[in-house]
Amino acid sequence: MDDLLQTPLYDLHVRLGAKMVPFAGYSMPVQYPLGVMKEHLHCRTHAGLFDVSHMGQVILSGASWDAVARAFETLVPTDVLGLEEGRQRYGFFTNDAGGIEDDLMFARRGDDLFVVVNAACKGADVARMKAALEPDVTVTEITDRALIALQGPEAAAIVASMDAAAAKMKFMDLRNLELNGVTVWATRSGYTGEDGFELSVQKDQVETLAEALLAQDAVEAIGLGARDSLRLEAGLCLYGHDIDAVTTPIEGALNWAIQKVRRTGGDRAGGFPGADVILSQLSNGAARKRVGLLPEGRAPMREGVVLFDAAEGGTEVGVVTSGGFGPSVGGPVAMGYVGTDSAVIGTALWGDVRGKRLPLSVAKLPFVAANFKR
Repeated sequence: MDDLLQTPLYDLHVRLGAKMVPFAGYSMPVQYPLGVMKEHLHCRTHAGLFDVSHMGQVILSGASWDAVARAFETLVPTDVLGLEEGRQRYGFFTNDAGGIEDDLMFARRGDDLFVVVNAACKGADVARMKAALEPDVTVTEITDRALIALQGPEAAAIVASMDAAAAKMKFMDLRNLELNGVTVWATRSGYTGEDGFELSVQKDQVETLAEALLAQDAVEAIGLGARDSLRLEAGLCLYGHDIDAVTTPIEGALNWAIQKVRRTGGDRAGGFPGADVILSQLSNGAARKRVGLLPEGRAPMREGVVLFDAAEGGTEVGVVTSGGFGPSVGGPVAMGYVGTDSAVIGTALWGDVRGKRLPLSVAKLPFVAANFKR
């Protein structure tokens, strides 16, 4: 643990009694004394505070919004140019084979683009952006800001009690807020399927803000364990598991994140890495697809479980990429990839768990309906 990086909230995690574990090169809290199950359910019913300061924060700036947006569109298959001021979108970097190098969030701040990338990929992502975009677009990794997330049905009321302007924000809005005397870059978004906010804060102010939020009766600190079960129930991908450099957005069931303007026939179709592969799959389909999976009984099926189309013999049709117990669902849930012939909701499959095949079925995602503020 000595060679791991620490977020600005490390000391607070220790004071709160967190169990710290290595994650993406950082020492991060996997759970607090409340425990993963109660943390998960508390976030679903009240509000949970997450430290996500290990994520990468980047600003892209140039001569104009048009210049910055068009440049970034050479790296992602999403509509950047059409993004309105104070709005955020989900996207991903692709490679020449159509695979996903990382997934990310990006938001327009004036003529600049604010990009948040995954911790394990941020070094490669910054290098990719610098190589492709500079000198016309300046790529600046933000190293003096932390990132926290407040998620859950009571999150909006808590944030609005500190700055009434928060109540006017809708899902994927971005604006500056003043919370407990601290200026934050707030987006109404998150990684749980619940309403909430992600808050970019100066490092020297984040502990004060985190303590003010935790002082609210409705708020509990939430670790990586519950973060994973929350995002799994919400049907959200974990990079390096459910999507990766050999998974295309179409295989990953992320078609919705590629806007019409970037598709075949659109005004700015193609022009991103792997466009030929991705646009062909958009038109013709892919050989496999990410789906929800519901194991029968109480035993979870975890990452790596191979899927078959029969209880004995039969054909291997896919694999589980994320799986565990869903506290809100009250049973095991999973996601994985299957051949398109097996991707129909309700299809019966069997997973090989330690040499024994157990039944499960293809299920609709998400397992828990999203509660975003539209």
